[in-house]
Amino acid sequence: MAYSLVIGTRKGLFTASGENRRDWRMTGPHRLDSADHASMSAVYAVGIDPHTGRVLAGAESSHFGPSVWYSDDGGASWHEPESAPIVFPEDTDASLTRVWQFAFGDTPGTVYAGVEPHALFRSTDGGLSFELVRALWDHPHRADWFPGAGGGAVHTVLPGVVGVGERSPEAMTVAMSTGGVYQTRDGGTSWAPANRGISAGFLPEEEPEYGQCVHKVALAADGSMYAQNHHGVYRSDRPAEEGWRAVEKGLPVDFGFAMVAHPHRPGTALNFPVISQEVHLPPDHRLGVYRTEDAGERWSPAVEGLPEEPYFGIVLRDAACTDGAEAPGFYFGTRTGDVYAADDGGPWHRVAAHLPDVLCVRAVEV
Repeated sequence: MAYSLVIGTRKGLFTASGENRRDWRMTGPHRLDSADHASMSAVYAVGIDPHTGRVLAGAESSHFGPSVWYSDDGGASWHEPESAPIVFPEDTDASLTRVWQFAFGDTPGTVYAGVEPHALFRSTDGGLSFELVRALWDHPHRADWFPGAGGGAVHTVLPGVVGVGERSPEAMTVAMSTGGVYQTRDGGTSWAPANRGISAGFLPEEEPEYGQCVHKVALAADGSMYAQNHHGVYRSDRPAEEGWRAVEKGLPVDFGFAMVAHPHRPGTALNFPVISQEVHLPPDHRLGVYRTEDAGERWSPAVEGLPEEPYFGIVLRDAACTDGAEAPGFYFGTRTGDVYAADDGGPWHRVAAHLPDVLCVRAVEV
């Protein structure tokens, strides 16, 4: 088997390839444009289209400002659309700050982009052009959504699912900071909050209908979901009907950004704790990953192969992923520029060191 990694950093885009999950060939930073302007810009979002293999990257353009680049040859060459791919309609009085997330629909060519300010865009041409999902933008709750410390953005996009047994091309779950989890069952015509059970200690009401700062939602194989909140780790089978329940036993702290669910076993997931909202360092100054195999009833360290000496880099919300293979691999990158990979349940192996801050990682079996 062979595997491909796409790594977005604070200063450019890198790729890696290997025939196993231990030995890798790194390339980058990639020259996205002829002037080499974009090669040093921050890449907050990358995506790999499961239908075509096209790689998408959200980066700065000298033509359009925040833009979307694409590669159809695994990163060997890059292209920018002829016109700005993501533009807010004039009547919104808004402009794109950055792309935070790419997600892909079941229909070839369908791509979703979660962006800052809080919005969702949809493409039907593989990411060359996007249209605003207007109903979410016009939602009456918008006036109360506000930026978290990292900005106000839709950072989780899960097409086709709203819970266990509820898969449909008309369904979707999104999460945002700060606003919470919202779901649609009618193709985006209407959106409803699905946050019951998630606390928001920074708001007057501890469990409001919406307004939670959900850092990431990870989709499990059966449609259940894990959420890393701004304080709090949760799981739900059906968020709208049953709400969320806390699943933090065994974790050193309840703060963090990233969450990854196993692509085939619904009870297995990975979590990457951070000391607190004030202290963005790993607990005990050790690089730590925690794993549950019983749907969050208990978390245990999964640190074999990771550094034992003091470590000060954390894992951001989109800097961890799985490749989704039949025998899946797991990957993460840190703000101190290290990237790690592991077979399912196996030890971690370092893919790269001394990169710029890692902001996002995506992997695929090729």
